[in-house]
Amino acid sequence: MRKTSRVTLAAAGIGSLALTVLLAAGAPVGAQAAGGAQVQPHAGHVFLIELENKGFNEAYVTNPNPYLRKTLPAQGQLLTNYYGIGHVSLDNYVAQLSGQAPNLNTQSDCQNYTDFQPSTAVIGPGGQAAGIGCVYPTQVKALPDQLTATGHSWKAYLQDMGNDQTREDDRCGAPANSFGTGGKDGTQSATARDQYAARHNPFIYFHSIRDSELCHTNVVPLDQLAGDLTQPANFTWISPNLCSDGHDDPCTGKNVAGGSAGGLKAIDLFLAKYVPMIETSPAFKKDGVLIITSDEAENNDATACCGEKPGPNSPFPGITGPGGGRIGTVVIGHCVTAGSRNATPYNHYALLRSLEDNFGITTGGADGKGHLGYAGAAGLKAFGADVFGGCNANGQASAASGIAGTGPSGGGAAGNGSGSTGGGGPPGGSGSGSTGGGAQDGSVEARPSSSALATTGGLPLTRVAAGFVLLAGITTAACRRRKAG
Repeated sequence: MRKTSRVTLAAAGIGSLALTVLLAAGAPVGAQAAGGAQVQPHAGHVFLIELENKGFNEAYVTNPNPYLRKTLPAQGQLLTNYYGIGHVSLDNYVAQLSGQAPNLNTQSDCQNYTDFQPSTAVIGPGGQAAGIGCVYPTQVKALPDQLTATGHSWKAYLQDMGNDQTREDDRCGAPANSFGTGGKDGTQSATARDQYAARHNPFIYFHSIRDSELCHTNVVPLDQLAGDLTQPANFTWISPNLCSDGHDDPCTGKNVAGGSAGGLKAIDLFLAKYVPMIETSPAFKKDGVLIITSDEAENNDATACCGEKPGPNSPFPGITGPGGGRIGTVVIGHCVTAGSRNATPYNHYALLRSLEDNFGITTGGADGKGHLGYAGAAGLKAFGADVFGGCNANGQASAASGIAGTGPSGGGAAGNGSGSTGGGGPPGGSGSGSTGGGAQDGSVEARPSSSALATTGGLPLTRVAAGFVLLAGITTAACRRRKAG
């Protein structure tokens, strides 16, 4: 992130840009169940890539690198009003897995890897644990706990994890000098050999996960991903290192092309390598979804959406305001209209709710309906037909949907310029993009035409047959002079 002057206590870190989730589709989407209830979209495999430190405009409007700004949104839907829930980095990661709101330690990226206190969690309204600390007690559950309990598999891939085992373990990834918990986190900055950051690995911040053997078998280095794509888990999380996620610029080590360029350039290089790898995998082609997101917005953007409330442990989730700022998110795949835009407000709690609904988790949680923490907030909207609107009532892809159309996203010229259409996608969707109308001042990318909006929002969905990708925007946080987040 950009170096700024010291701010308040929690400004020690920056949020993470990348969040890519690959969701595999294969069950009813938007269909009407008995009694008229709406059936949520279902994906058999979900891959998530988590990026770092860019607000919506930086990632999707002024970004000079085309892959994140233009190529990927052209393949699916850009969620233009997707928000982080706090500053700095770690609190967003924790929220994405558990629905827990920030506390003063997670807001400062847990410089010391300490246990949450009290050690026996006191769970209050909204499923929130009252206290302070980093590694949550066993009573505080996270999405992997829910997935395991319902017979779904999960796995996390962390770039560079274990490159230097004096810094972190090569399985699970807890800071090596923490001796369980309580020691200083030595991964807060990159080295030339090892650019892994423990704070971008949310799985180690829950005793229910890190004390389980599953943490050692399921939280692994990124280089295992390629071999696992022949039979991936139902839910796959991918965290690039501090270079590839856009956090550092220039990089202390190397980007995936062997250079030192970081930031948005390193993000494009990483995504251009790994997204096609995911999209061409059999699981994705069969029933997959990909989501790319980030944790928070930079430039001290602490705006929020979706009625976000502070938790019991910090009055301002965004340190200077109620949220983590506007970051944006992209969803790509079958039943997602290529080149479309969606202005519905979403945040990380809504993403967790969407994943829980996707995997059919309907019991427990803060609301008794399977939603953890603030993912169970009354009135919070999960992804629905507004996102998965590219199929007809028979579950067949419409002319505007596709997994990997190659055309541009329809950025219109200033005034009333029309955007160009998307290119053809692979079998399962035509990949045709919608035509965009330019903004009057040319400052934002084109929105879909009215016909495209009707297509994305108005059709009842019954079956998702192929994959889609969701890219969520990039975020940053208030920070000290050193880079953090």
